[in-house]
Amino acid sequence: METPHLSCVVTGAARGIGLEISRALLDLGAKVVLGDTDRSALDRALTSLGSPAAVAVDANVALASDMARLAEQAQAHAGPVSLWINNAGLARHRPIEEYTTDEIDLMLDVNLKGTILGSQAALRAMRPHGRGHIINIISTASLRGIPGETVYCAAKWGVRGFTHGLREEAATHGIRVTALLPGGVDTAFWHDATERTMPVEDFLTAQQVAKAVISLVQMDASVVPQELVLRALLDRDFAQPKA
Repeated sequence: METPHLSCVVTGAARGIGLEISRALLDLGAKVVLGDTDRSALDRALTSLGSPAAVAVDANVALASDMARLAEQAQAHAGPVSLWINNAGLARHRPIEEYTTDEIDLMLDVNLKGTILGSQAALRAMRPHGRGHIINIISTASLRGIPGETVYCAAKWGVRGFTHGLREEAATHGIRVTALLPGGVDTAFWHDATERTMPVEDFLTAQQVAKAVISLVQMDASVVPQELVLRALLDRDFAQPKA
């Protein structure tokens, strides 16, 4: 089913989940603005997508001016923004006493502040039209505490709480807000996050997360899919051995 009226912004879109979400939206007939800080990766992403309906913008989610520019680019590319996906995220996994201040700031800036600033830009673009959908890609780390991931959990718990409040405010303006909480996803995310060997063979794929996003987008506009937890069948808490 094509949806040519969709004007979309996806942050963290140069690779992994963001890239696959962008690909799925293009397949749906949408026009998509991909935002990321890595220009070379964005260029590779555009080449792999091979669609004139996709454009890329250098953008740092921790800068309000960059988020405003993303919204402007989306409106120039495809008209009023109708879908904004806050996907950009990163992690550093280590014992709490070993985190540097820079690592703490980075995780809070990208995961929490980035989602807040992206949502502000989305709301400002959507409110005049009285419609729109904001989807925040969070994590099951927002549901439990994980040893070695304390700061990441703190950021994601913050994003989940923010999303709950945002949903209530946005609804009065005809704008839907959804939290999508994937478990482990087999992407390059893990290479920077931890030195541990992760059981990625038991994780979700980025394509499966993208399919979940499309299912949320295609729901009737009068329905608010508030929160979806998505985990692979064999994905387990790291401390729990498989039988």
